[in-house]
Amino acid sequence: MWTLLPASAAAFLLALLSAVAGFGGGVLLLPVFTALFGLRAAVPVLTLTQLASNGSRLWLNRRDVRWPLVGWFAAGAVPFAVAGALLLSHAPLSPLKRLLGVFLVAVVAWRRLNPHPGRPRDRTFAGVGAASGLSSALLGSAGPLTAPFFLAYGLTRAAYIGTEATAALSLHLAKLAAYGAGNLLSHRILLYGAALTPATVAGAWTGRRIVGRLHDRAFVLLVEAGLIAAGLLFLTGVA
Repeated sequence: MWTLLPASAAAFLLALLSAVAGFGGGVLLLPVFTALFGLRAAVPVLTLTQLASNGSRLWLNRRDVRWPLVGWFAAGAVPFAVAGALLLSHAPLSPLKRLLGVFLVAVVAWRRLNPHPGRPRDRTFAGVGAASGLSSALLGSAGPLTAPFFLAYGLTRAAYIGTEATAALSLHLAKLAAYGAGNLLSHRILLYGAALTPATVAGAWTGRRIVGRLHDRAFVLLVEAGLIAAGLLFLTGVA
């Protein structure tokens, strides 16, 4: 109980953040869950929490989801998420985190220098999904990796939040299947995931109420600020 109380509070606040910015909850929850549950349990518990968070955001924004993009994303994400989940106990994670941090900061700088980037084609999201699936399985979350591509496609607010959440849902389901095959889903971890679901859903619902009041420009600036924060967390080794 004393472990679940702070975990539920963190899950609520960071599900709210994810519902507003489309990402960020997983990046910030990983160090919290590592401190509370231990490193080996943290990534599977985080995946269960993200499953509830993304499922809630899908339902709340279901009318605005761009399903063709989700299909292309899932085609790349699912196999690479499974591969990454199976490699979780062997891969060197520190270099990957720093590389991802450099990428996120560089993307925001590039967007400032090139405010009207070319719109990516739908099939590009298969490659985005592959990179995201592998990174998410190894690092617990790679939502910031996908954000620049959805923004460049022209998605904002409900369309962005709903499409990103639905795409992420496909890789989280694949990760859970692989974690189960690798005996990483114990009864204790499943119990933690179930116990954190109400706080996660409540955070997603609250965030959805906030998004509806944001102007598109303010929304994009918020997402870019989140990308820089996530990049710095990866570079400094906090996340």
